[in-house]
Amino acid sequence: MSLSKTQPRTAAELTLIDRAETRLSNETSREALEVLRTEGLPSRRVEAWHYTDLRALLGRVNVQDGEQKPAQPSYLTPLLPHSLVVELDRPAAGNDVASGLKVSEGKRVAPWNKTVNHLDRGIDTIRVLNEAMEAKGVDIEIASGLVLATPVELRPESNSTGGQSYANVAAGAGSSATFVERVPPASAGAVSTAVYTLDIGDGADVLWIIVQEKGSDESHLGQLNVTLRADAKLRLFVLNAGGAVVRQEVHAVTEGEGADIKIRGVNLLNEGQHIDVTTTLNHNVAHTTSTEIFRNVVLGGHGVFQGMIRVAKGAQKTDARLACNTLLLSDDGDFSAKPELEIFADDVQCGHGATAGEINADHLFYLMSRGIPEARARSLLVKAFVGEVVEELEDETIVEALETRIDAWLDSRHS
Repeated sequence: MSLSKTQPRTAAELTLIDRAETRLSNETSREALEVLRTEGLPSRRVEAWHYTDLRALLGRVNVQDGEQKPAQPSYLTPLLPHSLVVELDRPAAGNDVASGLKVSEGKRVAPWNKTVNHLDRGIDTIRVLNEAMEAKGVDIEIASGLVLATPVELRPESNSTGGQSYANVAAGAGSSATFVERVPPASAGAVSTAVYTLDIGDGADVLWIIVQEKGSDESHLGQLNVTLRADAKLRLFVLNAGGAVVRQEVHAVTEGEGADIKIRGVNLLNEGQHIDVTTTLNHNVAHTTSTEIFRNVVLGGHGVFQGMIRVAKGAQKTDARLACNTLLLSDDGDFSAKPELEIFADDVQCGHGATAGEINADHLFYLMSRGIPEARARSLLVKAFVGEVVEELEDETIVEALETRIDAWLDSRHS
């Protein structure tokens, strides 16, 4: 018998169980709920959750079905101009679709207890919660060869439970598309979940942008599972700028030669926050590449990055790089970084690293010696630190939208 089965349930666990019971309407969700009842939430004893003791963290958050927050104007407007907005809980409520783009009511593509992420726990906590809460979702199909110029913004279910959503996206061979996954504030004490599955066909190119801006009294658990076929490209950008307890998982697997993964991310942490990004990149075939860079700004709270690169036995000529760089701006915050490599092929180029430090004193002195006030100089250096990874997106509209979000967060804390 596992330890979790012998421990009494915390108030947060009981609230999540009660919340799931009120939504229960199908057998699959009932099975997931029973797993939640039996196993509970993971603690630090589970290696994959060692730095994010979800059981304890949510126990310190007032998990509840709070009053739904009114939508702020900035969230009613798409992140990128002229985007096609897909409401994940209303796939048949008049969502406009472009030629070659099909949006339909979602169907689970795999059992909730079978996942591609290969974490070391017997169950997938995020999927279990997502299924137990009867998440609402859509299936999206992009026709082969379609170059979709209009960005697609995915908006989660919005209610007092915080929003439980999923989407299954299939990008046909040779297609190209941009998706924006929004994670806006919902309700006080809410715990939201989002599980997305993305299949990128031969030669297809997908840009996926995650913007998480939960309120300081909300929590979010997100998961993106990606499969790349031959010569497929994934470009992923993650921005975490809110939330009390947040975990974003990214799990990608290459199934065709020539596949390329490029992940960039920025995590902004303030007092009282816990933000965790956990990634696994599985290179299963030869001649595939990946680069992954995260920049973290810590004014308080606790940040976590766990990045695993796995290279299978037959995946020769793999080129995979991973870096996690953290700027510590206060003694009140800390960051745990765990970059890992598992290599079973002998003709590869792989590397990983993590750094942490303060603002460079020489750079600060240089700016101040030219009449720039210290607070402004510090802000400029922090913006430059995170701006390097944002600017790699190259598209001016996307870069400007993300920089506006980041600058607003930084300016509010350096003013």
